Amino acid sequence: MKKRFYPDHPLHQLLQERILVLDGAMGTMIQRYKLSEEDFRGDRFTDHPRDLKGNNDLLSLTRPEVIREIHLAYLEAGADIIETNTFSANGISMLDYDMADLVYEMNLASARLAREACDEYNYKTPRQPRFVAGALGPTNRTASLSPDVNEPARRNVSFDQLRDAYYHQVRGLVEGGCDLLLVETVFDTLNCKAALFAIDQYFEESGRSLPVMLSVTIVDASGRTLSGQTLEAFWVSVSHFDLLSIGINCALGAQEMRPYIEELSRLAPVYLSCYPNAGLPNEFGEYDQTPQEMGALLGEFADSGFLNIVGSCCGSTPAFTREIARVMAGKSVRSLPKVPAYPRFSGLEPLTVRPDSNFVNVGERCNVTGSRRFARLVTEGDYEEALEVARQQVENGAQLLDINMDEGLLDSEQAMTTFLNLIASEPDIARVPLMIDSSKWSVIEAGLKCAQGKCVVNSISLKEGEEVFKHHARLARRY
Repeated sequence: MKKRFYPDHPLHQLLQERILVLDGAMGTMIQRYKLSEEDFRGDRFTDHPRDLKGNNDLLSLTRPEVIREIHLAYLEAGADIIETNTFSANGISMLDYDMADLVYEMNLASARLAREACDEYNYKTPRQPRFVAGALGPTNRTASLSPDVNEPARRNVSFDQLRDAYYHQVRGLVEGGCDLLLVETVFDTLNCKAALFAIDQYFEESGRSLPVMLSVTIVDASGRTLSGQTLEAFWVSVSHFDLLSIGINCALGAQEMRPYIEELSRLAPVYLSCYPNAGLPNEFGEYDQTPQEMGALLGEFADSGFLNIVGSCCGSTPAFTREIARVMAGKSVRSLPKVPAYPRFSGLEPLTVRPDSNFVNVGERCNVTGSRRFARLVTEGDYEEALEVARQQVENGAQLLDINMDEGLLDSEQAMTTFLNLIASEPDIARVPLMIDSSKWSVIEAGLKCAQGKCVVNSISLKEGEEVFKHHARLARRY
């Protein structure tokens, strides 16, 4: 994966000088317009068979003046970066509206609306450049969790489907004029990795590239994502990508988010972003925090050296942006930490191999070529007992789990997929990183498409020649 973000980029230069302000909630502002079903349909979709009210991304096509007004309001309030109206404008989420075929058009139009608004302000205030961030949300499906507790190996979306959906979204955002991309509100790291894969693939194939921001959502006081990863494990899982920034948004207010922002500010040697909700919702699902309350909390974050980019999420308005911009004026930027370059892996939890670490214990009994019992269990389809083999190894101290399905009588790709999906449903097993073990690249790739953590690949071969070896190595890194 090429390093694409260069020090002379204007964003990089500005981030060394001051804390940049990201805009606030789009959905909160759209609600204030009290739009009807007819507004969402416009003239173009009067006969569409599905209800369209609530499909906010569609408004970039049917009520573009509303989206433009919202962008201008945030820019007027002091936002340095505004997000496109594309949180759900992907081929997965748009299936609910029978509009997957409009994804490219939605993203192109949304990016152009934000671009025009930014250009208007850049013309007025050329010494204060404003930037457009192409927003990529998490979709409404999860690749790491089953939709049915009775079928833990089942998934309602695949890595390939997510990658393809994000690829078309990225194409529209880049061609529409975005300055950077923002993968946000990440609740499942596997979904996120599919987005990053698609971004890198598009950059390589198009010859165009932009800085990329990434923002995860910590769902509660457990300090984990919805799919179960700790914050450090999440960072390890995505640290292979050349990121402009890493951050946290949504789910929590600033006060609840503070310990996780502090932790991430120590972990990540890239810029850090933070955009919390306007507190926690009350019993009516509304947000009561004032701009001044949020501004004071975020001001303390800045004083503590946590921030490079700051904004607000659900429940916020341009009034929050204005107060945040006022508070951040003159605040010192966060210095990037120096993090030792140790080998780091992750399942739901991280594994760091330091110079003073003892041997890393690899559990090798989930291997059909090395364990007759495991081979029999998998061949007979007894995955419940096969999981117990994995569980026992973790309980006995295995720090990595080697998984091998190279058996002539097996559909090895399907067996790898099924077993890793089952492991993902067992947190006491999934907490350790995986070693995907096969002599066939197709099986390794099938495993990598199921793992939200950072795995070990065991291994790739030169028997097909150096070029194939390099191709597989690059792909393994992209995953």
